Amino acid sequence: MNDQCLSIILTGDEPALKSAIVERPELQPGEVLVEILCCTICGSDLHTFEGTRSTPCPTILGHEMVGRVVNLEANAPVLDYQDQPVKIGDRITWSVAVSCKDCEYCRRGLTQKCARLFKYGHQRLTEQNYLSGGLASHCHLVKGTTIFKVPESLPDLIASPANCATATVMAAFRIAGDVQNRSVLILGAGMLGVTASAVAHAQGASSIIVTDIDDTRVKRSQKFGADHALLVKKEQSLHTEIQQLTENRGVDFVFDMTGVPEVIEDGLESTGIGGTMILVGSVYPARAIQFSAETMVRKLMRLEGIHNYIDLDLANALNFLDKYQSAYPFQQLCEQTFALDDISAAFTESAKPRSYRVAVLPR
Repeated sequence: MNDQCLSIILTGDEPALKSAIVERPELQPGEVLVEILCCTICGSDLHTFEGTRSTPCPTILGHEMVGRVVNLEANAPVLDYQDQPVKIGDRITWSVAVSCKDCEYCRRGLTQKCARLFKYGHQRLTEQNYLSGGLASHCHLVKGTTIFKVPESLPDLIASPANCATATVMAAFRIAGDVQNRSVLILGAGMLGVTASAVAHAQGASSIIVTDIDDTRVKRSQKFGADHALLVKKEQSLHTEIQQLTENRGVDFVFDMTGVPEVIEDGLESTGIGGTMILVGSVYPARAIQFSAETMVRKLMRLEGIHNYIDLDLANALNFLDKYQSAYPFQQLCEQTFALDDISAAFTESAKPRSYRVAVLPR
């Protein structure tokens, strides 16, 4: 067994990335060492790499990942989400956030906002845990990590984004409520948007409208269940077109995946009486949105935000991908793969509009 591990460290200095070879960690009870099979580059990884999103450095980016268990602390059995023993050789993924289960937020069910939160791919490296991200040959899972065995039928390139993108979408639909026989508007046709379109379609939405500024992406959404794919042009409001599509009733549910204030305001204007808007993409600084509180009151609207997800959402994400991987072309969303030593090229490719996800395969 090779006793060394390779990682790509974001230093916060110039040059930003450097390779490091470290010794395999000595595991404490309840900890797991995983060999990374696949790590996909999330939008937040790209924003951090480009300097538009801050994170403690030095760190190892990457939190959408699938791996194989290669070591466990022998005297402390580890159970997965289904309370089944985790064994060496298991192909797994795990929740991006590890919570204490005991603080005020955890007791309120907001485990993703735990006061002592540990987040893979977002942690400053320490002497105790210097392998906490997916852009490495191995990841060191801390005690309390919620582990999920990946269905055998689910390929790495489809399963990897479940850890963030798919689980976040499932969280948004969980708090939105039942969309069956209701109209849905999805703002943004990136990874989150097309996944949301597929979820809305699978859950029986009566009408699904997807918008984006990129013509290729918005057309791609139709393969994921969208009934109407609307191209957004600069300085153009879609409110009038959406009202025509809904016969001036507005839509029942709006999911914003963009975080762009003008887009959010358009979505609020397009929300019908009793409608719900879920904000997902607002995870970076932007100007305040402007909207009439009176309109929100008179239309009985609900506005809610979702950040990260809870364990149930990742379980639902894996189940959804396993069930519907052939119904929607998820395999087309991650077609470029790179080795760890070509990580700069991977980030360059990830920044291109054509790329929904780029995968890094350490082996």
